Amino acid sequence: MQDTSSNAATPAISTQLIHHPYVPPVGFAAPQPAVHKASTVIFPDVAAMRVREWKDKTSYTYGLHGTPTTYQLEERIATLEGGAQCLLVPSGLAAIATVALALLRQGDEVLLPDNVYGPNKALAEVELAHYGIRHRVYDPMQLDDLAAQINENTRLVWLEAAGSVTLEFPDLLSQVRLCRERGVTCALDNTWGAGLAFAPFDLLGDGSLGVDISVHALTKYPSGGGDVLMGSITTRDERLHLKMKLTHMRLGLGVGANDAEAVLRALPSIALRYRAHDLATRELARWMGQQPSVAQVLHPALPDSPGHAHWQALCGPAHGGQGAAAGLFSVVFDGRFEQARVDAFCDALRLFRLGYSWGGPISLVVPYELPEMRQCATPQLAPGCLVRFCVGLEDVEDLRADLAQALEQAFGAMDE
Repeated sequence: MQDTSSNAATPAISTQLIHHPYVPPVGFAAPQPAVHKASTVIFPDVAAMRVREWKDKTSYTYGLHGTPTTYQLEERIATLEGGAQCLLVPSGLAAIATVALALLRQGDEVLLPDNVYGPNKALAEVELAHYGIRHRVYDPMQLDDLAAQINENTRLVWLEAAGSVTLEFPDLLSQVRLCRERGVTCALDNTWGAGLAFAPFDLLGDGSLGVDISVHALTKYPSGGGDVLMGSITTRDERLHLKMKLTHMRLGLGVGANDAEAVLRALPSIALRYRAHDLATRELARWMGQQPSVAQVLHPALPDSPGHAHWQALCGPAHGGQGAAAGLFSVVFDGRFEQARVDAFCDALRLFRLGYSWGGPISLVVPYELPEMRQCATPQLAPGCLVRFCVGLEDVEDLRADLAQALEQAFGAMDE
């Protein structure tokens, strides 16, 4: 029989395009990492398919477990946070949920600060309760309260510095020490600090004290554009990281390559942006504190804000002693003003737009009904309606003028 192998028919154009032999030369370098999109990862042979390990970054097995793009972002977020390992998830809340599901089982208990990020509390109240996991709320400004609530069933303590919405700054050092002494895992929502205000895994600067887990809504400062949803879970302990990673895999969590690219592009400027947000926020917070309609301004760097001394001890040494803080502040208006009037103030703002989240270029404002959000007494807070401001990257004088005209519209001559 005649051998016709050398005369095999030329494959159809569709086959040629799919199985094209060209491979670009190695050595291409550019400021931004390449974007690798994949669900399927091609193996060179069966042996490689059987021995490749998805639990570390030594190889690739499936797009959900990582690509060069997501590996690079994980490594850079780990560096930002001062950790050793990092996992990417679709949102900050997904990071919180992954930690809870990895560490908690039926009969366990999780403790939440009273000023915790609201969806974290909702997760505990509903979803975790379905699994027989209990939760309790502690006063973040009273270390004794946290100490009293830790018991033999406590497996996880959530920490926030600064607290959500009201921005109290707790004695984070003592809280972490307490968790260490009691043998309880502590997880910090570090979105406010962003890895820049303080080092979550090295709180004293000598490597002796740090949190066990840091979660971060990369949606905020790492993204910087208000157009990406993503979260991260960073650890230093390999055993703890593996627990998170296995749960991460079983839940099928992953992030899009283009979203990872957007965060990678923004990261080089995060320190500059964070500082710009910080300086503008302090200026506007101080100015708002001088307005007659305002009863209290909440910003950790202000001497009268709850927990200022704790902020000063932890964050104060940054920037030549000026300290570091995020671009958020909250205002409690005089108790004489009902919610409708405070809402009218928010509606009158032109540059501050009504919207959730923060860390992007546009300034945002949200009024909150605080009594519905708190279980503990709040003697550190003045009575009245609360409004939270996120300061963007607009000119600070333009933002000040916007606040002034809205105050005039809502409160009239009181703020002239």
